[in-house]
Amino acid sequence: MSVLVEKPQKAMQVEGLKVESQGYELLVLIRSEGFYRDYSNIESERQKSVEEFYRLNHISQSVDFVKKMREEYSKFNRIEMSIWECCELLNQVVDDSDPDLDEPQIQHLLQSAEAARKDYPDEDWLHLTALIHDLGKVLCLPSFGELPQWAVVGDTHPVGCAFDESIVHHKYFKENSDFNNPKYNTKNGIYQEGCGLDKVLMSWGHDEYMYLVAKENGTTLPSAALFIIRFHSFYPMHKAGAYTHLMNEEDRKNLEWLKIFNKYDLYSKSKVRIDVEKVKPYYLSLIEKYFPAKLKW
Repeated sequence: MSVLVEKPQKAMQVEGLKVESQGYELLVLIRSEGFYRDYSNIESERQKSVEEFYRLNHISQSVDFVKKMREEYSKFNRIEMSIWECCELLNQVVDDSDPDLDEPQIQHLLQSAEAARKDYPDEDWLHLTALIHDLGKVLCLPSFGELPQWAVVGDTHPVGCAFDESIVHHKYFKENSDFNNPKYNTKNGIYQEGCGLDKVLMSWGHDEYMYLVAKENGTTLPSAALFIIRFHSFYPMHKAGAYTHLMNEEDRKNLEWLKIFNKYDLYSKSKVRIDVEKVKPYYLSLIEKYFPAKLKW
């Protein structure tokens, strides 16, 4: 977990700061908001791989592809396991689209959850949402079809309407089959203004899959939690303000919670690992409260 600093200087970095959190000590790495999601350093090998990732993503994420993936993964016939079992399984995944960090995913989940827990101790649903928001990344693993990372991680966006220019590496959409399709390349495309984001097809990835899994298995998490899970990678909306013309009133209310969550998703990343066994009992109690013992995936 990182300490959140109000209005830090650009690219400030402080290492080796010791803090207390939920009864244990850890070293944290503080980074400013300007430090994260830096896609501009093209000299870095990591950055080059991120750009290649988005090239493949933008060429391939079409309406037809999204519909095909939703149909296939809405069968929920892959495996039955608990939320915590999925957290442990996610240890095998490293997100190639993330320019900031290459730590195992379970550490990012716990860092996000513990940061939210510290600031919002009474909102236990937010703690659990932070823990599970990336569980859909298991799509990268063989038992879930071993999808290429461009179909699992990275920023998301609607399909079926024009690709907004705020989307990172937008230039690669020119090779997408929907780009010149008059049915899909206008501002509203196949949607009506104010229709609500629940009516909108999103590019396929871990966000959409975990959202579908949670709904299918009857989670009792509030609608704001499901909104966070489905749209936490939808940066064109919650960072650039794009596609808001498709939102309804409930979306706008839930967006406020998503903006709160976003700082825990991005700015709690650290190389310093959380002691899993110390925090595990708390999160197991939340899983029991909001989910069945076993889920269909």
